[in-house]
Amino acid sequence: MKRVVIIGAGASGMLAAKVASDRGYKVIVLEKQKRCGQKLLITGKGRCNITNNCEIEELIENVPTNGKFLYSAFYTFTNDQVIDMFNDLGVETKTERGKRVFPVSDKAVDVVRALEKQMRSNKNVEVLLNSKVDKIEAQDGKIKKVILSDKREIECDSVIVATGGVSYPRTGSSGDGYKFARNLGHTIIKPKASLIGLEVMEDYVTDLAKLSLRNVSINVYNSKNKKIYDDFGEMEFTKYGLDGPIIKSASCRMGDLSKENYKIVLDLKPALDEDKLDKRVQKDFQKYANKNFENSLNDLLPKQLIPTIVKLSKIDAYIKVNQISKEERKNLVHLIKNITFTVKNYRPIEEAIITSGGVKTSEINSSTMESKLVSGLYFAGEVIDVDAYTGGFNLQIAFSTAYLAAINC
Repeated sequence: MKRVVIIGAGASGMLAAKVASDRGYKVIVLEKQKRCGQKLLITGKGRCNITNNCEIEELIENVPTNGKFLYSAFYTFTNDQVIDMFNDLGVETKTERGKRVFPVSDKAVDVVRALEKQMRSNKNVEVLLNSKVDKIEAQDGKIKKVILSDKREIECDSVIVATGGVSYPRTGSSGDGYKFARNLGHTIIKPKASLIGLEVMEDYVTDLAKLSLRNVSINVYNSKNKKIYDDFGEMEFTKYGLDGPIIKSASCRMGDLSKENYKIVLDLKPALDEDKLDKRVQKDFQKYANKNFENSLNDLLPKQLIPTIVKLSKIDAYIKVNQISKEERKNLVHLIKNITFTVKNYRPIEEAIITSGGVKTSEINSSTMESKLVSGLYFAGEVIDVDAYTGGFNLQIAFSTAYLAAINC
């Protein structure tokens, strides 16, 4: 019986184990953590955005790094098949704004349990937890065995590396797969944070920490004042700067911050142009004509945000609303639609949802996920140099590449 070793029991590893075992192979899953799916448990703030219910071409468009490499994977195991798989496993799904697909329960643990149960359902699958791999050995250009850190050796015909990247190392994603691949001759594109929060220079963000905003838009500009990205949706302030879905996606479009400067312009009221917003502000000003300015924005803005807007507007907080000039009001309207932040740094890579970088795609057969350098060596998921925006696209990459590797190993 053919022996397949899968390194990593995350989304890719668990699915690959199920698919490979269904083909009649003996599958040994090696996971260095004490349980499976550690990173899955915290994805989507514990809700687990399992895929995106869009067309395949749109999936590819949402993978800014080497998206075309995934054509075979996405068409071989589609997002529709992912949804059907979870429904068959008893995980009912729902589609939310942006075509993001979640379990109806909003519990990532349900996704993990379903994948693990499916993986373990085949008697040909052996799962070894707390089992850290030291290296993969090949002989004459073919996979020979896997050696664990406790010196155990497992001879095998194929290995699927599904170790993840280097983000959230406490979940087990600490870059092991890069080491294994490099030792076997592969080129590793330097890992960097992707889908990460941003530190900004404006110190007033500390006053806004933990404030979440919905239905806002951002425009991102480079040092040449060229717009490189825009988005609409949810974000949040932190003590260091900006975070949340639209900010994380924006981070994917930014380059080396030591070589390029970026500004993020936040529009708090994207549904209204400045003329319509001005009319709305005038109504509020009429309503609160005899109140102090600082008490006139409660109907328009979140309470926590008001002191900051008042400060940035340079309008006296204690001036009566009926004394505010037309020019001051117009400037306030413009501010609400153009709050500008200067990006200082990415948050540490350990906090990134995913890692950009990894095993060079030109050294992997995109039709099989097999190494072009070593026969019997396959890669799946985040260890490969592909990464996508938020919205379920990265988990779809994990599932599709795992499936492709498993049917070809």
